[in-house]
Amino acid sequence: MSALTEGSPEASIPAKGHARRWSALSVLCVAALVISVDLTVLQLAIPSLTEELNPVPTSSQILWIADIYGLVMAGLLVTMGIVGDRVGRKKLLVSGAVVFAGASALIAWAPSPELLIAGRALLGIGGATIYPTTLSIIRDMFADPKERTAAVGIWTGMVSGGTALGPIIGGPLLDNFWWGSVFLINLPLMAVVFLGGLFLVPESRNSRPGRLDLPSVALSIVGIMGVVYAIQESAREGFGEPKILAVGAVGLVSLLLFVWRQGRLETPILDVSLFRNRAFSGAFAANTVTMFASVGSLLLVSQYLQFVHDWSPMRAALALLPPAIMGMISAPFVGLLIPRMGQGRVVALGLGLLGLAMFLYSFTDVDAGYQALLIPTIVHGIAAACIFACTVDIIINSAPPEKSGIASGIATTGGELGAAMGMAVLGTILNTVYRDNVDVPAGLRDKAPNAGDSLGAALQVAAQGPKALADKLTASATSAFMDGMHAAVLVNAGILATVCAVTLIALRDLPKTFGHGEPSQDPKTGENTEASGAGEQSVRAMPGDSPVDG
Repeated sequence: MSALTEGSPEASIPAKGHARRWSALSVLCVAALVISVDLTVLQLAIPSLTEELNPVPTSSQILWIADIYGLVMAGLLVTMGIVGDRVGRKKLLVSGAVVFAGASALIAWAPSPELLIAGRALLGIGGATIYPTTLSIIRDMFADPKERTAAVGIWTGMVSGGTALGPIIGGPLLDNFWWGSVFLINLPLMAVVFLGGLFLVPESRNSRPGRLDLPSVALSIVGIMGVVYAIQESAREGFGEPKILAVGAVGLVSLLLFVWRQGRLETPILDVSLFRNRAFSGAFAANTVTMFASVGSLLLVSQYLQFVHDWSPMRAALALLPPAIMGMISAPFVGLLIPRMGQGRVVALGLGLLGLAMFLYSFTDVDAGYQALLIPTIVHGIAAACIFACTVDIIINSAPPEKSGIASGIATTGGELGAAMGMAVLGTILNTVYRDNVDVPAGLRDKAPNAGDSLGAALQVAAQGPKALADKLTASATSAFMDGMHAAVLVNAGILATVCAVTLIALRDLPKTFGHGEPSQDPKTGENTEASGAGEQSVRAMPGDSPVDG
């Protein structure tokens, strides 16, 4: 194969793509898997670190420990996609591997909640340098549309599987080692990404990347962090606190200014014009809400099994296997459904099933056995397989080829922001209902004011108090926790039902499948041509596509 010449479309994408594209894909999948695992691996570790950290984390700090990784990553993903287009995606990939590994070591030995939060934030920076580059490199390496669709499907499977594998990997480590051990596994895996990136992954960049707008970077970070801070702290101090209202208002205004600014820049960080495409917007919304509902609910279920039923981390991890198993089993059947139903209807089916799973989670209670969780977790896995099999492919195929870095950054931003917001919002609902309903006995209220903050804190207080008071506190705290969990999953179900209906409209005119047959190409540029629908920007049509649904 001839050497690649950057800036030339026909050189950067040869006839079938890069010679070592499948080996390089395995490296990118390892990177995506590790980053995805770290979104959920902390779920099982929260009870352990609550016991071992000194001082004990407050309920607000626990939320920040869980959320800050995804939030920092979400705030920087699109920016890092632009940086990768400019300086080289391979360079960003290997640099991110170093930062990610270093942050993992820092977290593993963090002696206090504050340093743990700082380490998780640094981990988010490392993840943001890796995640958007993986999809951009895949887009660059695979010229054949059928191969590219398969590669994106493999990558998506690793991402969605990683969120379920987090608790499974963490379980045996937490049963035998301290809580920080769940992060040390990142070191050898990131070594694989670093070496594989150096020797297998080709370099690619945009020859005309434009200027990186620093005010836009600042506005996006301030906006996301401000809104989430207001959501989290409102669970502890109430929505009416002036500090919370002020920070939330700053966040909202920053996000509005960010969107306004993007529409006026020649080379924006977030190309808002992409959202004029109904298919792009619909797939983005479905992907974001799915991660919101899935990651947030798994956090609740993990705490339910460990706190309410006193299960070990390993046992709780095994209990969360059904979504991952059903996702893998269902994937081939979902592939058969797509040509028959169309991608839009398959996504809507998945959202409907996921909403049903959330509704079924609400039937769990203090005395329920595992069978009460088994059916909803199975439905959960099938639903995720339906959604993730389509959404990333729709987003990638909806964007023009020259906007590869931006589109892939937006795709992953939606997922990461959704996951972080799911933990923040659902955790806030849980904590708000818990605090409103828990009754701390008078004999313990003065000695342990934190017992009303979270179930974990209440159980710690109960373990050290007189039996009569301890039993009363435990009963009240577990009942309040269940009330909060039920409220959170029912809110989830309502959101998913709404987005399901919207998705049926937004994705109604999609081609049933992408990439059947070779794309037509412009003889001068070698780029795929696009077909435009009447009245709006449409998804790129490939010759040989099946009839549209709807």
